[in-house]
Amino acid sequence: MNLILVIVTITTLLSIILIIVSFWLPQMSPDYEKLSPYECGFDPLGTARLPFSLQFFLVAILFLLFDLEIALLLPLPWGDQLTTPVLTFLCATAVLVLLTLGLIYEWLQGGLEWAE
Repeated sequence: MNLILVIVTITTLLSIILIIVSFWLPQMSPDYEKLSPYECGFDPLGTARLPFSLQFFLVAILFLLFDLEIALLLPLPWGDQLTTPVLTFLCATAVLVLLTLGLIYEWLQGGLEWAE
């Protein structure tokens, strides 16, 4: 019981010290660059409320889809040591074939064309 009280006291004191130091430590000297809404080094020329092209979202979704495919296929070497590794390879092949057919369909429909 005594040890728990010591640990709680040290933790509380350390937290209070860190909170107090965090208010003293930062440099509070705002200048033009810190107050600017853009951090890339140039002044804004137009409005920031321009609509996004849907191709950006398509590329992001395709990246997530194929990234997820890799995540699903990572356990494949361990699945090889199961009692029926043929079933594991069959499921992995089915996932790859399905994703490849989807990519071919998207390609043939012109969904991957960047220029309009």
